[in-house]
Amino acid sequence: MEKIIVPVDFSEHSEYALQTAAKLAKRYQAELLVLHMLEMPEMVLTSTGKKQNEKAGFLLRLTEQKFEKLLDKDFLFGLKVTPIIKHFKMFSEVNDVAIENGADLIVMGTQGASGFKEMFMGSNTERVIRYAEIPVLAVKKEVVDVSFEVITFACDFSEECIPAYLKALVLFESMNSKMYLVYVNLPNDKFKSSVEIEKRVADFFIKACGNLRRMKDVHYVSHYSVEEGVLNFSNKIGADLIALPTHGKKGLAHFFEGSVGEDVANHATLPVMTFKI
Repeated sequence: MEKIIVPVDFSEHSEYALQTAAKLAKRYQAELLVLHMLEMPEMVLTSTGKKQNEKAGFLLRLTEQKFEKLLDKDFLFGLKVTPIIKHFKMFSEVNDVAIENGADLIVMGTQGASGFKEMFMGSNTERVIRYAEIPVLAVKKEVVDVSFEVITFACDFSEECIPAYLKALVLFESMNSKMYLVYVNLPNDKFKSSVEIEKRVADFFIKACGNLRRMKDVHYVSHYSVEEGVLNFSNKIGADLIALPTHGKKGLAHFFEGSVGEDVANHATLPVMTFKI
C-alpha cells in the first residue's frame, strides 16, 4: 500500500477518516492524498464576470485556509501529505483522481445511523463506492487499531464476486490478516440446502483459485437478513473489519437484495471495506 486518498469536507466524520488513513499511512509508510471537492454553483464555474470570479477566488482561498488548518493536525506529523482541490461535479471524479495518482485505497467517513444500508445508501460514500475501481474503506468513527488482524468477507459466492474476492485476498494477505468468509442462508425462497451451498462454494473456489484449499475458511450462518447474519458472525469471531463486494452499476443495494429486517439490525460500528465486482 503506497498511496491512500481521503476525500474530506472538513466535517467531523471526514476527520475520523483522515485520522484512520493517517494511521494506515504510518503503518505502511504510504503517502496520504487529501482531496477536497470544492462545490461551487455552476454559474460561478462558467461565468467570466468580475463578481463571479471574485466569488470563486474567495471560495478557493477559504478552502485553502481550511486545508492548512486541517493539515496542521498532530496526527499527520511525519507523513508525506499531498493536498488536492478539485471543483465538484461528479462523484466519479474521486475515482478519477485516485487512478490518476495511483492510489491503492480510498478512506471515507460516513455518518450512517445503523446497519450497512443506512451507513451507505444515498450517502456521498455510497456514490463514491459505485465508481471506485479501488477498495473503499468507510469508517463511522476514528479507528483505534488499523492492524485489521481478523476480517469478515461476506458474499453470496456467485461467479461475479470472484474479482472482488481476489482483490481482497491480495490486499489482506499483504496486511497479514486472517480472512473468514461467510455465507448467510436466508429463509423462504432464498433458502438453500447444505448440499446446494457447498456445491456453490466449491464451484466458486475452483473458478477463482483452481483448488478447494480455502473452503476451510468458509462459515455458514442462517439468519433473517444478510446484514444481521454478517454482523452477528463478525461479533462472534471478534472481527476488526467487514469486507463486502459491490456492483458498480447496482451499488451495495445489489448485495442486500432479498434482505429483510434492516430496521432492527445491529449498529455497524466496525469499519467496512468494499471491493468492486
